[in-house]
Amino acid sequence: MLVVDDSAFMRRVISDLLSGEPDLEVVGTARDGEEGLEKAAALAPDVITLDVEMPRMSGLEMLERLMALNPTPVVMVSSLTRPNADVTVRALELGAVDFVAKPSGTISLDMHKVREELCRKVRAAARAPRSALARRAPARRVPAGPAPGGPKPAKCGSLSRVVVIGTSTGGPSALMEVIPRLPADFPGGLLVVQHMPALFTRYLAEHLDAASALDVREAREGDELRDGLCLVAPGGRHLVLVEGGRVALDDSPPQHGVRPAVDVTLESVARSWNGDVLVAILTGMGMDGARGTRAVKARGARVVAQDEATCVVYGMPRAVVEMGLADHVVPLQEIAGVLCRLAACSVPA
Repeated sequence: MLVVDDSAFMRRVISDLLSGEPDLEVVGTARDGEEGLEKAAALAPDVITLDVEMPRMSGLEMLERLMALNPTPVVMVSSLTRPNADVTVRALELGAVDFVAKPSGTISLDMHKVREELCRKVRAAARAPRSALARRAPARRVPAGPAPGGPKPAKCGSLSRVVVIGTSTGGPSALMEVIPRLPADFPGGLLVVQHMPALFTRYLAEHLDAASALDVREAREGDELRDGLCLVAPGGRHLVLVEGGRVALDDSPPQHGVRPAVDVTLESVARSWNGDVLVAILTGMGMDGARGTRAVKARGARVVAQDEATCVVYGMPRAVVEMGLADHVVPLQEIAGVLCRLAACSVPA
């Protein structure tokens, strides 16, 4: 690993936490993004841990250059502030594999609290295929409806079908390849479940909305799902569909160690929606979504899974595929087109 942080103390702490594991080795450290790029080229680390705020060259600028020149698995390490949360979500969209929040700010004396999480995410990042990390060109936005990022008039409309998209590690970047490719008049309401803490999901929704013709926002209690609306499950709460196409936020225990969980959303759809259902399971660790996919599949849902070659972590899609639940297994870049064809609407070019 290469540890990049402008604080000498944090470089030492993060290095010690990682080096304390028998299967992990820190091969170098860097004090800013500029030095980080030099060390990455010279040392060819399997994984880079990257701070957000640094002098000379920020973590975000380093990540952009790294993914363009030498795609390498990156785990962002940032403090839980609003500005840093926004930048961290942007970093995940640009190809960072995952992130770990410093427990008590920029200089965290208690980093040991997140040792297990840090080591687990570094190990997962090390297994990510380089081909799935290369920075992609921004998704081509569909011109139908209002311009992406512009004002989107409020609508009161029907709900033709429910589309559930579930993802985890590598998800923000994958979602940026799917949601902005759907037209504003897409005949269905979307529920997106991304494993991510509170605050971060709000910024994820805002980034997706700015890039999309669809109306995308973080879900609120009592929201009414409709065609052309995409609701993102808020971090720390399950997203549940109830009778009448409305959504509720659920504080029941985590499933698979996460809340929101894809299974909870899908099982609620199986209980409360009798119409057409589409499911897309994207990159992510574990098997969250498989049980819920089986429940909606038994009621006629059609299922799309991201293929192994384009997944950062082929865990959640693998579970769905191996259970025989996937009707289509396709590269990430084809998922929006498949959803459009299944919904019988115009396919993005």
